[in-house]
Parts: sequence; C-alpha cells; structure tokens
Amino acid sequence: MSSRSPFHFDYLLVGGGLAGSLLALALFRQRPNARVALVEKQAKLGGNHLWCFHAGDVEGARELVQPLVAQRWPSYEVRFPELRRTVEEPYAAVPSERLDQVVRRAFEERERARLYLGETARRVTAGSVELASGPTLTADVVIESRGPEAFAPAPGTGFQKFIGLELEVKSSSPLGTPRLMDALVPQKDGFRFMYALPLTGERVLLEDTYFSDSPELRPPELEAEIMAYAERLGLEVVAVGRRESGVLPLPISAPRLRDPEPDAPFVAGYQGGWFHPVTGYSFPLAVRLAQAVAGAEPTELRARVWPALLRRQRSQLRFAVLLNRMLFTAFESGERYRAIERFYRLPVASIRRFYALDLTSSDRLRLVCGRPPRGFSFPRVVAAGLSRGGSAL
Repeated sequence: MSSRSPFHFDYLLVGGGLAGSLLALALFRQRPNARVALVEKQAKLGGNHLWCFHAGDVEGARELVQPLVAQRWPSYEVRFPELRRTVEEPYAAVPSERLDQVVRRAFEERERARLYLGETARRVTAGSVELASGPTLTADVVIESRGPEAFAPAPGTGFQKFIGLELEVKSSSPLGTPRLMDALVPQKDGFRFMYALPLTGERVLLEDTYFSDSPELRPPELEAEIMAYAERLGLEVVAVGRRESGVLPLPISAPRLRDPEPDAPFVAGYQGGWFHPVTGYSFPLAVRLAQAVAGAEPTELRARVWPALLRRQRSQLRFAVLLNRMLFTAFESGERYRAIERFYRLPVASIRRFYALDLTSSDRLRLVCGRPPRGFSFPRVVAAGLSRGGSAL
C-alpha cells in the first residue's frame, strides 16, 4: 500500500449499512487515490433492506446512485378516503443485495482499499478503531455509522413500524405503479397504510405500515393482513420470497446534534441524526453527507464542513419534529391519516423537498398554514405543550 503501516488509512468507516457504503462509494469517485477501509460486523453489507427514494431527492448525485438502483418507476400513487393521486415523480429502489454487490466490487477493484467483514469494532476514537479480533486500525478520518438501534427513543416518541413480504406471484401482476400509501384500509394502531411495490411482473413487495404510539409488532397478524390485501389486488401468491420488518423511532423532540469532540469520531447514519424524523427516510441524507465528506479536504471536515452540515440538519429537524408532535398529539389515533391526506394535496416540488428534508420557508408555510385537517384538535395541542414550539437543539 505504501511505506506506512498497512493498518493506517486516510478514511476509516465503521458500519457497512447505507451510510457507510455510500461514503465509501463517494470517496472512491471523488478521491480515487485515498486509502479507504470499512469495518462491518456482519458477513455482508446492507443487512436485509430495500431503500427507496424519489429521484428529486438525489439531484446531482445520479452517477453515485445509479449503479445501486435495481428498479425505477416514472410515477407513484397515493390513496386516501378523499384523495387519490398519481404523483408524476420518478421513484427508485435499492435492495441491500445490490448494495452489497456494488460496494464489494468497488473495494476489490482498488488496491488501496480494504473491507473488513465479520469484524466487530470494540473501541472507536477520532483516529483509531480497535477490532475485537485484535488489530487496531488507524486513520486520518474515522466516521462511525450505526442504525436505529443506536438511537435511544425519548418518552412520548412515536414509531413507524412495518412488516413486509416480497411475494412471488403466478402471473404478471396487475399492479403497474407503486402505491406509496394506500390508506383505504382500516385505520388502527395509529395511521395505517399498505405500501405496494411491483418489483417485477412476478414479484411484488407489500408492507403493512403504521405510524403508531407503540413499537410492538405482531408478525402473524400483519402477515395475514398482507396476504388478504394481495388477494384484493388480484395477486395469486406462489411463495413468500423474503420477509422484512422494522421499527423506527419518530421523535417528537429534536435529537441533539453536537459538533464532534476532538477525540471522538464523526457520527453518520441514524445514530448521528441523519434521518428524516417524520418518514424515517435516510437515503437522501446519506447521499448528501457522503458527497459533502468526499468533496472536502480531510483537514476541513472537523472545523468547517461537518459543523455546516449539522447546522443545516438542525434547522430541518426542528421543523420536522414539530410536524411529528402535531401528528402524534393533535389527532386521535384513527384520525392521523387526515394530516397525511392534506399533505398530498401540495405541489409536487414541495412533496419532493419534504422527503429530501430540504424544505424551504415557503414549503413550511404550506405545511402549517391554512385550514387544519378535520380531526385536528387544538385542545389536544395545548395539553401536549405544542404551543411552546419545538425543542431546541
């Protein structure tokens, strides 16, 4: 590698999920001579996930993202009791298997890169990672990325939870356009909707999703609901190809994002607050962070680049958690869908920027001004303390 220690790198990434993988790919593109290492405790990258994003979320990052995309659609649908809309916005899917393949191949093609799979990071500092197997790796820049399990939810936190089944069907699916939200299902346990994604003609992903006060999942019951929904869609199911489930905290007070201490690593991913508090989406934020890190000189990260990214994220988080507090406290559980139904009446550009957590002042006014949706209770708002505004970061 060089005359330096084979265990020293320019960039050392801890965690091989979405954030760490995108950081590696961005560094390979923008800093091809950098020595990059990635440590992941599992035997493969990405876990068991399917990440989706709106094309406008990653504007300016197509070359980085395109190799990861397995499916793409020109539009998507939403269905509510008083609104059915086709949103003319491209939508794309990145499966964890594709992410694993692309990132592994990128590491294999670079002599100055090293992938440590099946390795647990026992201790992480600003300049080193001690592996449980013995060696200590060092680097000029260490970035740690961990998932929702590293984020401790505060009392009153809401949850987005889901069970998903990837179904093999006998004949070509009648579902041609993704249904991001089908809320024409019984509203129980919070705001509930079915998510339907036609992956191929013979493969469909269905997810039963809830914006709930409780993190509890009941897999047998929800899987039965999914199979009943598949029957209503006219799908003749041959087999269940893959199961996926998740419980994401949706905070009602903004996570405290602090500038990294001199002796601490940079923190990316869900653990670092780089997620959308209302939707749980992390893809556009992971792309934004990866490009910013790869485009900056390593010496500028701690003093200038990372603090600027945090300021931008803090501003967006403050408003987003206010929306969560309204959703989880201003509506009875079975009435929450009305707030989302109203949201989908907004212009496409505002919807796009919302999912990318890149809201403008005009977008924020559109979201909170005007006649409240039916079911909105001002007394509930006051009782919950919403009139005091969002928590300070």
